[in-house]
Amino acid sequence: MKTPNLKTIITLSLLFCLSAQTMLAEDYTDKINNEAVSTKGQRVVYELNVGSFTTEGTFAAAQERLAELKALGIDVVWLMPIYPRGGGINSPYAATNFQKVNSSYGTIADLKAFVARAHELKMEVWLDWVPNHTATNAEWVTKHPEYYKRNGSSFVNPSNYSDVYQLNYGNAALKTAMNDCLKFWIDQADIDGYRCDYISSPDIPLSYWAAAIPEIKSYKAGKTITFLGEADIVQDKTTLLYAGFDYDYAWGFQERKLKSFGPNGTSAATVWGYCNDLITNSTGKLARMVYLTNHDQNLSKGTLTTMYGNNRYPLTVLSFTIFGMPLLYNGQEIGDNQKLDYFQDTKINWANTDKKMLNTVRTLTALKHAVPAFNDGKTSAEFGSVTKLTSSNSSVLAFKRVKGDSEAIVVLNFSTSAVTTTISGITAGDYGLWLDSKTIANGVSRTNVKLAASQSISLDAKGYAVYVKGKFDEEQPDKPEEYTPVLDKADEISFFFETPTETTYSTWVWDDNGNGGDYYMQNTTWPGDDMKLMGTTSDGKYIYKYTFTKVTDIPSSLIISYDGGNTKVYDGIAFVNHGYYVQGQDTPTKVITTTGISKLHYDSQAAKTAIYDLGGRYCGSSADRLSKGIYIQNGRKFVVK
Repeated sequence: MKTPNLKTIITLSLLFCLSAQTMLAEDYTDKINNEAVSTKGQRVVYELNVGSFTTEGTFAAAQERLAELKALGIDVVWLMPIYPRGGGINSPYAATNFQKVNSSYGTIADLKAFVARAHELKMEVWLDWVPNHTATNAEWVTKHPEYYKRNGSSFVNPSNYSDVYQLNYGNAALKTAMNDCLKFWIDQADIDGYRCDYISSPDIPLSYWAAAIPEIKSYKAGKTITFLGEADIVQDKTTLLYAGFDYDYAWGFQERKLKSFGPNGTSAATVWGYCNDLITNSTGKLARMVYLTNHDQNLSKGTLTTMYGNNRYPLTVLSFTIFGMPLLYNGQEIGDNQKLDYFQDTKINWANTDKKMLNTVRTLTALKHAVPAFNDGKTSAEFGSVTKLTSSNSSVLAFKRVKGDSEAIVVLNFSTSAVTTTISGITAGDYGLWLDSKTIANGVSRTNVKLAASQSISLDAKGYAVYVKGKFDEEQPDKPEEYTPVLDKADEISFFFETPTETTYSTWVWDDNGNGGDYYMQNTTWPGDDMKLMGTTSDGKYIYKYTFTKVTDIPSSLIISYDGGNTKVYDGIAFVNHGYYVQGQDTPTKVITTTGISKLHYDSQAAKTAIYDLGGRYCGSSADRLSKGIYIQNGRKFVVK
């Protein structure tokens, strides 16, 4: 990123920022991801709720962000239901008409433009299809009541959901109507696939899917349509195996296994048992989608931090590298520490970006695209082999992925402390270290190393490393830029920490009653929440910040620990709202009162100049750079001196 460390004079306010997504200077992961073509076996899927993804909540606004998703490494954009909502509780899964779009999102023409732009970027768009039911006030209820299941004269509410009525697949006309709706979106918007909701419904017979899927796939010559079924092959083999679905959910892998591992799990053997079951239950049967969270998990079970604590980092790496097609949910790439109510289309707070998570995800998507060893599929010919390696530490899981001449090694530390472990079973030789948790917060990197058959590897707490066999062009991570502490808003509850050491710092707080953790922190298990690296001081020290998102009153005391363990740099120090704490000093150094923007950031991106405020919030793009340090954005002039 090209960033002037200069005082900025802003002639008009930057409070009208259009978006908050942090963009990064181009690096090798961007090059890989921007050149990738959506190819089966190398896809990454992004579940996007149009109403949440941007401030505007429209197709048009989301279309402007597609290039960012492409650089992130997304191949398929799965749009959550786009239909008009009914039933009284505003659920996106209660459609009133399957051939219209939610007017707050835009028009069918806007959707068509969105899909066309995705295709320009070599991405696919899949729609969320809801075959089991409609809203209770759907147009069909009055126009075609014969389409619905009845209990006597009464319509049936499936699973006791009062906002929807069950469709009747015993009615041939209903089947035709549903298929016509599927074809409608291929004709109108050129969509590429469907994520099919609740395919295990007892009211949708296998015979329907077995006839409908081939019909839709062959509907338009030269057009490939993919079907993802919301079911798990372990529980519903019949529908998934014999109806023509391309992917299922690896539901049990997340719901019954990784989630139970949660924030406190440390046993590598436990995680490997989960992985072995996943692979064994998949091979030769069906390609699978793997995930850590989605719209249901985020809303009902909580954020990544709530579900997994600091295990969210190594588990993210696992979900991309062990097996299957990985899914990212709305905002997961920036840390997913916000509960998104899709009934209300809660807006994603893009300013609250975890750079460690973002850079980790960017690297993982590049690995998915560039390294055949990470391919997915249903047979070993498609995905190669997955072999557990021996680790001398019981909290460290290491495994090898091999496909043809391509080979990679993944090492994950689930311990709350830094470890040095010996990994055995490696194919000795030259490797590129593509992902290193110790440096990834600063930016992506790639360094060449030699690994022996039995190799000592050091990892930080909850750390990870991914090695790819071969030699590669090297790239070093960006150094954090100089930063002046500033508040995003005057009423926030936050503090800053200055330290000579760059590592993972966590905070734990409490009030005078000793129970502050329940009120202030996302992660209420020790060691609490990770602090965010904001940048450096003029003399090279690192500045971290933590802002509370759950506040009932202000805490009184805090602990700061590092490497996610029990090593504490501060223990019980008095909490001061907006306090600036310096390591080695016993009291808060100063209180930050400055609110707003003290300088601009800008990136040269092709023909545009992207403008950011101090917090990394994206403020739009200027098509013309008039002269050095002077920019025009939406009629507003910015001068950098």
